[in-house]
Amino acid sequence: MRAWYKAPTWLWLLAPLSALFALVSGLRRWLFRRGFKAVYRAPVPVIVVGNLTVGGNGKTPLVVWLVEWLRGQGYRPGVISRGYGGKAERYPLVLDKTTPAAEAGDEPVLIHRRTGCPVVVGPNRGEAAARLVALGVDIIVSDDGLQHYALARDIELVVVDGKRRFGNGHLLPMGPLREGLWRLGRVSAVINNGGPARAGEFLMQLAPVKDKAQLLQGREKARRMA
Repeated sequence: MRAWYKAPTWLWLLAPLSALFALVSGLRRWLFRRGFKAVYRAPVPVIVVGNLTVGGNGKTPLVVWLVEWLRGQGYRPGVISRGYGGKAERYPLVLDKTTPAAEAGDEPVLIHRRTGCPVVVGPNRGEAAARLVALGVDIIVSDDGLQHYALARDIELVVVDGKRRFGNGHLLPMGPLREGLWRLGRVSAVINNGGPARAGEFLMQLAPVKDKAQLLQGREKARRMA
């Protein structure tokens, strides 16, 4: 929504709804934290790659790079995703080479075809994570899911659009935020996509790959990084 990044005064009409959103989401976090809602703890490490704002921020390219880097370190990574845009007959859905985007969603299909790693899609990320473990992975990367507190995580990476940042800084629907900016202080790292990076942020820049040789060279470089 363009208005979130231009801050017109009429957005203040939505302030009561944003206050309600803050109340409901805060109560939900509290219920998970206090143990009133069940949390699935996978027997392997879980890395969540997410964001605070709605819309694309560059999470998927980071997930692809992270999977390839983890492989270079000797891990057997797998990816879980909600699979937005896809409508499967049953979940969790394990992707294969023939799984269409209409069934699994564009981003999971892209990740699977780009990396060849196991990818499982499902609205319940705990079930998806358990399915990945059964497939033999020893580390899980969650594409999005920062606010999916039903899945315990060991590392949280937040991707920030370096140009748009956080818009007007308000919660939905008055602004683009799913959670307040306070959340940045509790994550493992903030990845800035495109820059300019601010203090404490790690800069990520996307570059087009011209040919397959360059792609393979990039993969090898990722494997060598420590």
